[in-house]
Amino acid sequence: MTTIAFIAPDGTRYDIDAPNNSSAMENAIRHDVPGIDADCGGSCACATCHVYVDSAYVSRLAAPEAMEEDMLDFALDVRPESRLSCQIRIRPDLEGLVLRVPERQA
Repeated sequence: MTTIAFIAPDGTRYDIDAPNNSSAMENAIRHDVPGIDADCGGSCACATCHVYVDSAYVSRLAAPEAMEEDMLDFALDVRPESRLSCQIRIRPDLEGLVLRVPERQA
């Protein structure tokens, strides 16, 4: 297990013990994090699991693949640290990962 956190737009923090190799999105859904709807179920076919990755962790993630970049075009308020949480696989070196839910998504 790896501890990650989602920060909702209202500032509520959701600390989650996430199984390794699961996606951040799966854990958000399992813990009812508001604003993470995951309409496509994690198949990278929508942008309803858009998050901002804390700057301390951006470099620890692989660059988004073309499909994810295409889907981010449909997200609101995209920033350089934007990612789709369905594409973030949990692993031990991401301990303490913080993901913020965009305000306009909630």
